[in-house]
Amino acid sequence: MKQNNIIYENGKIFTSDEANLHADSMVVENGYIKWIGKKEDRPNFDYPVVDLNNACVLPGFVDAHMHPVMLADFSKEISALPPKVNSIADLIKEIKLKANQMKKDKKDGWILGWGYDEGKFAEKRSITRWDLDEGTTDFPVSIIRTCAHIRCVNSKALALAGITKDTKDPEGGHIEKDEFGEPTGILEENARNLVLPYIPELNEAEQVQNLVDLGDLLTSQGIVAVCDMGNLDKYDNYNYYKEAIAKGFKQEVAMYYMWDFFMNDKNFAISKEKQNNDNQVFVAGLKLISDGSVSGKTAWMDKPYLNSDSCGISVCSDEQLETAIDFCKQNKCQLSVHAMGTSAIKRIVDRVYAEKDWLNETRPYVRVEHITLPSQDSINKAVEKNIGFVTQPIFLYAEIESYLQNLGEDTMKKCYPIKSLLEQNVNLCFSTDAPATSWAIPSDPFSCIKGAVTRKAYDGTDCGANQIIDMETAIILYTKKSAQIAGFKNLGQLKTGYKADFITLDRDIFAIAPEDVDKVQVDKTYINGECVFTK
Repeated sequence: MKQNNIIYENGKIFTSDEANLHADSMVVENGYIKWIGKKEDRPNFDYPVVDLNNACVLPGFVDAHMHPVMLADFSKEISALPPKVNSIADLIKEIKLKANQMKKDKKDGWILGWGYDEGKFAEKRSITRWDLDEGTTDFPVSIIRTCAHIRCVNSKALALAGITKDTKDPEGGHIEKDEFGEPTGILEENARNLVLPYIPELNEAEQVQNLVDLGDLLTSQGIVAVCDMGNLDKYDNYNYYKEAIAKGFKQEVAMYYMWDFFMNDKNFAISKEKQNNDNQVFVAGLKLISDGSVSGKTAWMDKPYLNSDSCGISVCSDEQLETAIDFCKQNKCQLSVHAMGTSAIKRIVDRVYAEKDWLNETRPYVRVEHITLPSQDSINKAVEKNIGFVTQPIFLYAEIESYLQNLGEDTMKKCYPIKSLLEQNVNLCFSTDAPATSWAIPSDPFSCIKGAVTRKAYDGTDCGANQIIDMETAIILYTKKSAQIAGFKNLGQLKTGYKADFITLDRDIFAIAPEDVDKVQVDKTYINGECVFTK
């Protein structure tokens, strides 16, 4: 009898399996669920019994869209978010502290930060190079916006990258300039990459340890699997995960390569071994960026932003899109495309709609990320071809200020029409896009769920009550559906033959007021039947 052959009973078990949604007992054998159902119906097993003491039990969360390596590294940088940073003045103070410490330690290098959102600053405006210069002119500074599609750099960083008033916009990017033609320090979309060659990379040991540390945070949040949706450089994150796993990283990972960095590499290939989803980390496919963000006014809409003549930016070239489709067809892997705005969604859905399903699997051959304001035509085509939609309720919840400012109240309430999409049978799931959202702990699943089941922002703003979904549906979208769309094997449900990846909560998430969901905490997290976290 192995130690992880255990009978669990007397729990409020929600399975995410619609054929058997509720149970009070389950049997775990060798890391898999051998049986699950009502205690009185349980066959006889000679295994130790664990009393769940009426605890609420869920499948472990599957975050279908995040950037773990980026999030792990960001955790060591300046966070430009509340509760510590509530203003540009606060951010300048943090930069000064960092610069003084670097001088004291006689260190060179860049000062890096992440997460700024002008809507959350007391000054209600974006930062500029001149703000960052107040923090320091001795070191180059780069602060990534919450959406991760925009960065602001100081004058020293602009000088290092050779960006002047005469520098032209790169394709799919924009260098913001003031009325005198001087760069303001804001680099949008592909322009944000102009400084990347000058920012020193962390060494491999540092990045691996950061990832291991992040894994500990994720297990405390009940997250058992994640999708790595591409990094902002050409390094192969696969190697980081393999090393992190050897050092104790527990989550399963489905990886996507950012095609921008590999499309011109004739030697780039994804081996069958890398694609094997029996492995803890596997490569699911390619990722493209089709447009920007609503909060940065770079998502490609079909109508101009409020008080603007701009509809956003189309980022992805035809060559990128066509070569990515060809690669995915030839290599039988999934294509993922970031598309927030109506026009960006239409462009991608129309193009892949013309293709036959090149995977012919449970997971969709194409998944479209974010889906802020899809047209009815795009929805119809996605349903017909089983194109996956991966969305993030935490966006409206956490970034309400910029959505109101950039879209207005009426349009804001139409964003992320989750209930309507489900009623039309769209293949949909949830995720956080951490760290690309304006929240201090961006991977927190409970804040994300709260946004879906209340349809209110963190400050109580009504975000469209007609799109509220119930708690059971939200959990299914964060477990079963996320696992299916990403292609995780035997994960996301508590069901016979599935992995014993589950969590116990400190309260019944189905019995509390929706407004209190963000107060829920994970008591224990189990992966493959092993308890990997206890509060």
